[in-house]
Amino acid sequence: MPGLSVDAALDATVARARAAFVRACDLDVAVRKPGNVSRVSPGHRMTADLFSASARAAAGPLFERGAGVGRRIEGATAASLAAAGCNTNLGIVLLCAPVAAAIERPGALAGAAALRGAIEAVLAALDLDDARGAYAAIAQAHPGGLGTTSEQDVHEVPSVDLRRAMVLAADRDSIAGQYASGYADLFDAVLPIPGHPAAGGGRPDAAIDVSAEAAVQRVFLGFLARLPDAHIVRKHGAAVAHSVMAAAQGWSGVERPALDPRYAAWDEELKAAGINPGTSADLTVAALFIDALAGPWHGS
Repeated sequence: MPGLSVDAALDATVARARAAFVRACDLDVAVRKPGNVSRVSPGHRMTADLFSASARAAAGPLFERGAGVGRRIEGATAASLAAAGCNTNLGIVLLCAPVAAAIERPGALAGAAALRGAIEAVLAALDLDDARGAYAAIAQAHPGGLGTTSEQDVHEVPSVDLRRAMVLAADRDSIAGQYASGYADLFDAVLPIPGHPAAGGGRPDAAIDVSAEAAVQRVFLGFLARLPDAHIVRKHGAAVAHSVMAAAQGWSGVERPALDPRYAAWDEELKAAGINPGTSADLTVAALFIDALAGPWHGS
């Protein structure tokens, strides 16, 4: 940034990224997404205000300059739990922590390709301490339905670096899959997002325009239609996850689903059954965050 020292320029970059993260989290609950908590539709014994409060609490540790990814994850999760009293954003934190570290690398915000390269460099450098921090955060948040695995189980002390641990879980969890693939689902299948809805600021209760609403819903439905939602799989099984996938596919190509009363009815139906496509929402937030950082000059 012209006229600023290197240190001041990095401060400005981190501040920009932090604002984009909070904005992405606010959009997550500003827009109705079937099965998820939103301002127009609370559910699962949670309200949108809990998500907004936890996002703001998590932002401090998540964007701690110079911190490792595991430290960011553990600190952000602890702050979020203290603010909300329940797990609202573990998946979001797991996805966004490597991005928060990546933006501190020189040139990371020079476009989508540069940001993707910076994220890959962060993922390649993850170590055992990062795994320990992430595992500690998962233990704190205690997400439902995790079960156990024979190798690098999250209930035990890890013995490999965080990326390796995520690679081992990638076939059953799409958040872990992003660590394994270098965030391929976000960059290849989603970005750029028309309208760049996360680029601006605003209060958590601020109204968003219809193009931003449609963009967020398009991204969410795209993930839900393409990937079995890992949160649904853990809580309800693969068959239920695939049925929700099939329902999401039926909304493909619909420009403004919120105008159709069947969309709201589907939302309430999922909530009544206790079905929450939480992983698809986490991926949506991460996509909005990355899209805002990459800017309107995607591919430069």
